[in-house]
Amino acid sequence: MSDIYLKLVNTPVGKTAAQSLGLPSPVPLKRLKRADQPFIEGDVLVGAGNGGKAISTIGRVLGASAATVHHASGKESLEDSSKAGNKAQALDLASGSEARFSALVFDATGLKSPDDLRALYDFFHPSIKKLGANARVVIVGQDPATCRKAPQAAAQQALEGFTRSIGKEIGKKGATANLLWMAPNAESQLESSIRFFLSARSAYVSGQVVRIGKSEDAPSTNPVAPLTGKVALVTGASRGIGASIAETLARDGATVIGLDIEPAMEDLEKVTNAIKGKALSCDITAADAPGKIADFAEKHFGGLDIVIHNAGITRDKTLGNMPEHFWDMTIAVNLTAEEHMNDELMDRGLLKEGGRIVCISSISGIAGNFGQTNYSAAKSGVIGYVEAMAKQAKNNFTINAVAPGFIETQMTAAMPMTLREAGRRMNSLSQGGQPVDVAETIAWYCSPASGGVNGNVVRVCGQSLLGK
Repeated sequence: MSDIYLKLVNTPVGKTAAQSLGLPSPVPLKRLKRADQPFIEGDVLVGAGNGGKAISTIGRVLGASAATVHHASGKESLEDSSKAGNKAQALDLASGSEARFSALVFDATGLKSPDDLRALYDFFHPSIKKLGANARVVIVGQDPATCRKAPQAAAQQALEGFTRSIGKEIGKKGATANLLWMAPNAESQLESSIRFFLSARSAYVSGQVVRIGKSEDAPSTNPVAPLTGKVALVTGASRGIGASIAETLARDGATVIGLDIEPAMEDLEKVTNAIKGKALSCDITAADAPGKIADFAEKHFGGLDIVIHNAGITRDKTLGNMPEHFWDMTIAVNLTAEEHMNDELMDRGLLKEGGRIVCISSISGIAGNFGQTNYSAAKSGVIGYVEAMAKQAKNNFTINAVAPGFIETQMTAAMPMTLREAGRRMNSLSQGGQPVDVAETIAWYCSPASGGVNGNVVRVCGQSLLGK
């Protein structure tokens, strides 16, 4: 459903009216237009606190981009910014430069005490007002769980509150801010995440924290089609978010098996035929479903590289009025079926080395929702399942989750207008997301270069004001 308000406030008359009435004026988000689009363009400013361990990697990644890269200078606390490499031009932050930045990238891994946080102020204070529309802020820190000393852990944990606050300040520009917490010596695993969070692919992801661990070096891939040769299973693929996931993974080179229930087969086949994939009819809650899915994958492809657990249902009632079949069905579809399917595939060795599993959680699983005790319990259970499974990862496989917020789908279009408008505006970007926003996040998880991204739950919600 079209967001009429978003269109209205981006007309001259509508913008003036919104400003005079104190109403939100969301900026239209720029999303990926073509697969070979540069991940970042324009002027990018990079900086590093002293002792930063990621600055050279940041400089290398940006040095290979279409952007004009500058590194901060003129502050003692930012001297290591020059380690961004010879492709980065020095920029004195006190020079009064008129540059408008498309991104600010800061390496905070060297911060060892709260006193060192001054480097954040020194870098962002003179530059944050120079961010353009749809700009990006990416901060790289060290996972506090890996810090040996309390002052260092305090400084690194402080980055979370700082990043989330920046996201709320710059959201009115359609800009986003995200934090990458890396494990020690995991610099080689940063590139896929830096590229994703600086790109148009992450248009509706803001205020998020991603943990990046050590992993085997990623094999060389085609940057335009990194999933070439991979086989992906997407459940609930006949429409909405599931259809967008299937289309996005196919765009990136994967062969897609789309799965849905029999009544949805006509729509499902339209999706899979358009991307040269295969359609599979299956009720994932049936006792024989895991075996049927595994048999299909083994017969046609010899196994799977990617499994996306997108299928889901809602059966809303307050708990006291909820019939038991509402509870049982919601838990079965949204949670139990995923576990059974994964067990079957892994027990039979059908998830190939370097495999990727992505589960769909929800903001409801983080913040709860009135009349959705069953759905919220299931989606919260997904988070617990992902975090536990990530600790058991073998053969370089990863498992992660996305938690969508308000996404423009047939389901949200059927909501009462007041609830729909509240869902759209109650985030830092003051608008709803699109199914492709969820799909792009999943594609980042699935990249062969994302082996260090494991056990994460990323909200695709425009930094919703609900939940964490």
